[in-house]
Amino acid sequence: MAELQTVVQVLERSLDPRSAKEAGGVLKGMETEIGFPITLLHVVASDNTPLAIRLAGALYFKNLVKRKWIDENGQYQISKQDIDMIKAEIVQLMIVLPDSLQIQIGEAISLIAESEFPNLWGNLIDELVSKLTLEDLVVNKGVLKVAHSIFKRWRPLFRSDELFLEIKMVLDKFVIPFMEMLKSIDFLIDQNLQDGAKLKLLFENLLLMVKIYYDLNCQDIPEFFEDHISEGMTILLKYLKFHSSLLEDSDEDDEMDLVILVKVNICDLIQLYTTRYEEEFKKYIELSIQIIWDLLNNISIQKKNDILVSKALQYMTCVVNLSNYNALFSNEDAVNQITEKIILPNITLRDSDLEIFEDDPIEYTRRDLEGSDVDSRRRSATEFLRSLKENNENLVTAIMMEYINHYLKSYSEDPSGNWKLKDIAIYLFCAIASKGSITNSGITSTNLLVDVIKFFTEFIYPDLVGQVANPILKVDSIKYIYIFRNQLTKEQLIETLPLLTSNFNDGNYVVYTYTSVTIEKILSLRNPSNHQEMLFSKNDLSVAVLNDLLMNLFKLIFKMGTTPEKLSENEFLMKCIMRILLISEDSLTSTVVQVLQELTKIVETISKNPSNPKFSHYTFESICIIMKFYKSGIKDFYALLKNTLFGILGQDIQEFIPYSFQILAFVLENYPTNEELPAEYQQLIKPLCSPQVWEFKGNIPAVKRLLSAIITFTPSMFNNAENITPILGIYQKLISSKSNDILGFEFLESIMINIDITNLQPFLSEIFIILLTRLKNFKTEKFVKRFIIFLSKLSSLELNVEVNKNKWTSTVVVKIFESIQPGLFEQILNSFILPHITKFSNLTDKKILVVGLINLIAENYKVISEVEILKLLSELLKLLNSESIKNYKTVDENVELMTELDNEEYTFGSSFNRLNIIQLKPFDPVSNSIKDKAMLIEFFKLKLQSIDSQYLYAIMQQLDAESKVIVSSLGM
Repeated sequence: MAELQTVVQVLERSLDPRSAKEAGGVLKGMETEIGFPITLLHVVASDNTPLAIRLAGALYFKNLVKRKWIDENGQYQISKQDIDMIKAEIVQLMIVLPDSLQIQIGEAISLIAESEFPNLWGNLIDELVSKLTLEDLVVNKGVLKVAHSIFKRWRPLFRSDELFLEIKMVLDKFVIPFMEMLKSIDFLIDQNLQDGAKLKLLFENLLLMVKIYYDLNCQDIPEFFEDHISEGMTILLKYLKFHSSLLEDSDEDDEMDLVILVKVNICDLIQLYTTRYEEEFKKYIELSIQIIWDLLNNISIQKKNDILVSKALQYMTCVVNLSNYNALFSNEDAVNQITEKIILPNITLRDSDLEIFEDDPIEYTRRDLEGSDVDSRRRSATEFLRSLKENNENLVTAIMMEYINHYLKSYSEDPSGNWKLKDIAIYLFCAIASKGSITNSGITSTNLLVDVIKFFTEFIYPDLVGQVANPILKVDSIKYIYIFRNQLTKEQLIETLPLLTSNFNDGNYVVYTYTSVTIEKILSLRNPSNHQEMLFSKNDLSVAVLNDLLMNLFKLIFKMGTTPEKLSENEFLMKCIMRILLISEDSLTSTVVQVLQELTKIVETISKNPSNPKFSHYTFESICIIMKFYKSGIKDFYALLKNTLFGILGQDIQEFIPYSFQILAFVLENYPTNEELPAEYQQLIKPLCSPQVWEFKGNIPAVKRLLSAIITFTPSMFNNAENITPILGIYQKLISSKSNDILGFEFLESIMINIDITNLQPFLSEIFIILLTRLKNFKTEKFVKRFIIFLSKLSSLELNVEVNKNKWTSTVVVKIFESIQPGLFEQILNSFILPHITKFSNLTDKKILVVGLINLIAENYKVISEVEILKLLSELLKLLNSESIKNYKTVDENVELMTELDNEEYTFGSSFNRLNIIQLKPFDPVSNSIKDKAMLIEFFKLKLQSIDSQYLYAIMQQLDAESKVIVSSLGM
């Protein structure tokens, strides 16, 4: 067992960058020792240890729990002795820790509870209830934190019987003492209004109780809370009106105090009740509206109140959307009051907004474009206004246009002094003109009572091309195109591109960033008359325009600075480069090498300290676009890139290693086949087969692909047991993992198709036994379906002569199973294949299934029983006749790519970041020979004709009525 002092010393070394890596390795080694997790907890609990070391211990403990408590197969990776000790001690330990440590240990408890609570940690709630106390509010706060860390897990979960049983068990034990505690805390607050220290502690407890109130009600309103709604809501609504100079600092602008935090969480709770439990809560809705109205009318414009104002506005929005209450907001006087007292004050730019625009422009842009300002006053006020408009479009539009016209007139009289009024006018107009939310193609529909194009011509265009009193107006003009791009014709958009491009020369960070975002979004639009096509293609923009756009963007990126962090700060610029390259396809022949050199230079800089996952990803995707559309130059590109890619591997830049592996794999997949395998790849084979490279989850798909590419390119390198054994070890590791078994099948396909079957012969039984072992021990539907498709692919390979060097047929597959155990294939047919034929949804899978299984029938009908043949044929006929098997659709590949690029999230860490541009689609052995349903039917009929006619006739006579009708309809 690790000694406490030893662990303290190693944790201390981990805080020093010079020894952090070594210390991390030592800690990793200690993980296997029984007692290490509990020793970590004791370090965290030790008052004699410096706080920084205790925090490091708490973080390590939380991450240890996340990684090793239970693996993907549901197996414990921590000893039972440690598990029991942790569960026995962790609650008592957490409730006395300082706040900074409680956060980490609370998250660990939440992670543990996912697998242990309630079935394996049945006494947890009893222990918490027993520790609730008014005698020691610090301890009580700790208990409530533990409770919230467990209960908050329920919030995002889907409803299920298991979940409701867990919640009921908690409610039965916890809810009565909880409500008594809430009433007591409320009473004590009233008794201690002049005691600042006591009041602070009471509000810390109250804050947690409001959060728990939400947790306990998040899935459904429990009967107890319905019965005690008067007690609970009387207390909570009271605190929306609460003020205390002892807890609220009027001079503090930024940091939210406890009173604000309590009000924020109460707003969340009453919104939950109003939207989900309107019938039960209706007695309090109008009172809540009045309290929120008063709150909004009396709150200061300080930044610390932003989230509270946003939550209050979100509540008002949800009430407007309820049919029983929208009449309260439907008369002219109400709309005018709301506009004057709520909408206008909260969309008007404040000094703090201007400071962010000037001092932190990238944050300003991200918040505005990505919706991370969901809790901002402006966005919430806009959503409220749009809901009012949907409720009474004519009235709200008319009133807003009066304000808009008034502000535009005031601006025209004094542009320099009244520029903020034009900003408000544009903001209001965009809010009332838009319908629905902004999608990847902008606003999909508009308010017919206003003219979006006319407003653009009169008030937006002049700011787009001319000088403005403040750069925010320039941003407003660009953002107008961004929002309403879907309402402009292709010709109008092409006309706006040069106007937008001129803003790349504007020195303002936000201006040129918004420009890049808007151009990127314009180029990603789909054809409105055919959504399977892109609106723009390489023929719509001249090579000169495309090159000019690219060079301007590269200039802006390098202008950011020479440090990796600054260079990669603005992902919007790189995403625009990526989109331009994707639209350009193969039209940039004269400059493509220069573009690739610029991208390589960027990779070499940011690899020194990867800091922005999105920027990094778009850079690598851009490199991939060039390689994809200029495959004839792949050898030259490899020569240009190899030092950078192998440099990433050599320096162990973990964030970029999966990217390097994927690009190296793509290079080899498209390398001239008459060339020898480059020497650098030969040197990679041994490291790729070593266990270390497979330990990092983010590497696994990329390493698998690269190793598969090497096997496919030079299968002769795997010509003996010494070379084959390591790759079969990798196959076994992948196929045994629930999260990587699909990769295991893909890797096995590479092995079976490419390595000479003579060399594989000694291993074939073992390969199939590994599959059968997994089927027996960890059978999942996903695995069974992939197993069936794998067998179908092998049985279909005869249609792909070029690939089928090993002459795989269904007969060979059946013989392998029979060599393991006579009658085994028939067991597999009955236990796995037949029960799952109807469960496939993917079109390609269905086609492979039909081809593989009809081959199986035609080639093996003499060795498979008549009963199984009949069942198989019946199921295949129904599948072949179903509407789900249709012709392949012709889809613009760029449409698919852009959809994936827009929907992906990119992070550094253990997750795999796939390069979408060069993604490798699953191997389809029938894609070249069977392109549509008609060809599939013809192939099916042809294979049936190869069966002995008398035998086939006898089988056909035994088919059920439905199958006979299908046979007739297909002309068989």
